[in-house]
Amino acid sequence: MQTLIDPNDHLALWTFVMVAATSAIFIEQRFKWASKVPGAVIALLIAIAASNLNIIPTDAPTYDIVWGYIVPLAIPLLLFNTNLQSLVKESWKLLLLFLVSSMATMVGAVLGFLVLRNYIPELDKISGMISASYSGGGVNYAAMSAKLAPTESINAATIVADNMMMATYFLVLIAIASMPFVRRVWGSPHTDAVENDLSTSKSQTLSEAYWKPNLISLKDIAINLAASMVIVLISFKFSAFLKVLLGDSDNIFMDLIINLITDKYLLLTTITFIIVSLCKSSFEKLNGSQELGTYCIYLFFIVIGIPASIGLIITNAPLLFVFVLIVALVNLIITMGVGKIFKFNIEEVVLACNANIGGPTTAAALAISRGWTKLVGPIMVIGTVGYVIGNYLGTIVYFIVTQLG
Repeated sequence: MQTLIDPNDHLALWTFVMVAATSAIFIEQRFKWASKVPGAVIALLIAIAASNLNIIPTDAPTYDIVWGYIVPLAIPLLLFNTNLQSLVKESWKLLLLFLVSSMATMVGAVLGFLVLRNYIPELDKISGMISASYSGGGVNYAAMSAKLAPTESINAATIVADNMMMATYFLVLIAIASMPFVRRVWGSPHTDAVENDLSTSKSQTLSEAYWKPNLISLKDIAINLAASMVIVLISFKFSAFLKVLLGDSDNIFMDLIINLITDKYLLLTTITFIIVSLCKSSFEKLNGSQELGTYCIYLFFIVIGIPASIGLIITNAPLLFVFVLIVALVNLIITMGVGKIFKFNIEEVVLACNANIGGPTTAAALAISRGWTKLVGPIMVIGTVGYVIGNYLGTIVYFIVTQLG
């Protein structure tokens, strides 16, 4: 379909992506009515509106650059100020909740398959791909899609339904975390701390208060960007080297270990922590890493919202949207139930769900946008586990549903 901006007009598309991200940040920080919705969600809505109004194409090389380079660059930047000792202490409980949420994704996928298997072609493959995607993010979807090889039309329709569900789910999670009843029942210490922060002026939105002006030098910007790029380069090259060195294994346990060792995002996180720990005093003196990393994440949110075509959902994939809706609802219900039983607060529950459905970067962006600073590092690390286990969970679900017929 013809769009106002051509897919190969890179300058115009980069202009749109950057202006849209900036608009989302401005709206979130400037208007009280918008402060209840994270800027990340505003960015998603801007992107969805632009693609559905045929202003921008749903697919273009510009978006691939964001996925391939901007997102990896953001991860070290967001982790530079993380206190590793505190992170380890606070992460183990959240890891358990994340794993429960991953199991809930599998239950939802099998249930959705049983309900809709007679109405959606290749639903066995779709179940495997969505289970992988909703245990760690789009990286897993791409891997399972290559492995199961669905037809091109089914794959395209599933991607549309997946993106639309992701955007919808973020809105639902934000709404739930803000409900007074939910906050009373589950507890919301992180939101309470933000609201009770005496440094927050009544004339400011929470986001504006959190992102207060910071003294950032040219040297800080240069070191942050250069250090992050070096870490990405080392991690990705080392991952490629290890994959060639270790190869593949026919043994499922050895294959799991090899994938753990060679996963580029897990290596990226691990190497970042090693370097930050070794050069702790140097990174403590740096300012601006959170601002730069978060801006990269806003660019990412624009890009993931673009493929969510409402028209395509209505004409080509209404039942696929119902399927992913079932998966997401089961994920949410089970995670909230387990979270209540074991006394997790609503912020932890929401981020565990988010990290499953959208991956660690989206969960970290959500935590940052709401001012839940103590949860940013833990959910980034824990969400990265989804990159590793997602393909295995997707494979298990695919095996189960094929046996069910």
